[in-house]
This record gives sequence, C-alpha cells and structure tokens, in this order.
Amino acid sequence: MVSALAAFALALHGLAPGGEPPAAVTEVLGRSVQGRPIRATVLGAPAARRRILVVGCIHGDECAGVAVTRRLVHAGAPAGSALWVVHRLNPDGSALGVRQNARGVDLNRNFPSEWRPIGRRWDPQYSGPRPLSEPETRIARRLVLSVRPAVTLWFHQPQRVLRAWGPSVPVARRYARLAGMRYRSIRWPNGTAPNWQNHRFPGAASFVVELAPGSLTTRRAARHAAAIRALARGD
Repeated sequence: MVSALAAFALALHGLAPGGEPPAAVTEVLGRSVQGRPIRATVLGAPAARRRILVVGCIHGDECAGVAVTRRLVHAGAPAGSALWVVHRLNPDGSALGVRQNARGVDLNRNFPSEWRPIGRRWDPQYSGPRPLSEPETRIARRLVLSVRPAVTLWFHQPQRVLRAWGPSVPVARRYARLAGMRYRSIRWPNGTAPNWQNHRFPGAASFVVELAPGSLTTRRAARHAAAIRALARGD
C-alpha cells in the first residue's frame, strides 16, 4: 500500500507505483492563512514535455473557473501531456466570499515581479506588506518552480475577455479562438502571477481568462475544458 504522499512524489517523476503514469494524483500543497488545504491534482504523466497548469480561483469571489477545473479532472489529460489542476488557491477568500485572502491581501498583487505597495488591508488590490508575504502565493510559486508549466491559465471574472502580454500572446490568442472568447493584449499589472511567470520563464505562457459574471454554464465550461485539452495536445 503506497501512501498518498508517496504516490504524489512518484507522480512528480511521471511514475505510478506500478511503473505506469498515474491517471490522477491529488495532494495537499500547503495551507492557507486560516489552515485550509490547498490541493493540486495531477492528470497524466507529470514528466511529459507538455505540462499545463490551470488555477480555477485565485480571487475568492471569482470562482466560476472551478467548473472548468472540475471538468478537466473528470476528463483527464490527453496522451503525452500533463495537467496540473488547482481548484482554489484562495480557499479562505472563497469561504468568506471576498476577493482577498484572510489577511485582506489581493494574492494576484503579491507576486515578486514588479511588486509595489498598493493600498491597505482589505483594499481591492492591496499588495501586502512585501512580495510573497502570503502562504498562498508562496505555495503557487513553489508549484510553478517545481512543475515549470509550458502554459498556465488563471481564471478570473467578470470582464469576459482573455488578456495576455509579452511572450504569452501567441498561445493566448490561440486559446481565445478555441474557447470562443474576445482577446486583448493588456500589460500585466504589478505583482501579478502572470507578470512573475512571464519574466521568470520567458519561454512559457501565462495568461488570464476573465469569465463572465455569475456561474459558468455547462456548455461554456465544456468548451473551456476542451480548449485546454487542445493546448495540451499541441493543437
């Protein structure tokens, strides 16, 4: 009997206990300010060259993307690829129904690239006392540095637009076509996750998918999941 932690470690190297790539492995990456677990599910063979990270919810009151991540876990990863799925990076904000984490920090202004002081606690874009001050952003950073995904999608709401900048633009445009979304090239704000990823890994893509307000329909969730799987296949 292999423990979940051991299975996850094997998954990081693309192996299941029997020597085959695991279908899905879920493990706790760490805990939020209030102690809630933050989990990642790995689909496919994580050592695959084509690795995609999908985060369904980073702002606690913008969680329609979880419908997409759940559908991905159900569908699995295309052959030769790996999908890393985080339903909720900000479980405290989700539980509280607020944008920020439990310390009133906007996690998507707390990453180190071009970080600057913004606002104060509980302001909509409060960037925290320093870069990576929050456990949730540190967890995300560790995950990205470990996985080094070729593509990362961060789901947000409610602007109904896919936005990207720099090296992420070509892949983002392709995703917008696949998902049937309007695309705009918009420079990253200070301290955002895509800002940091685009500077830390300029050969990879990281961009924002802004969904419409409210919950996502089954049809729209299916289309986004299919678009992500198409990227994983290299379509």
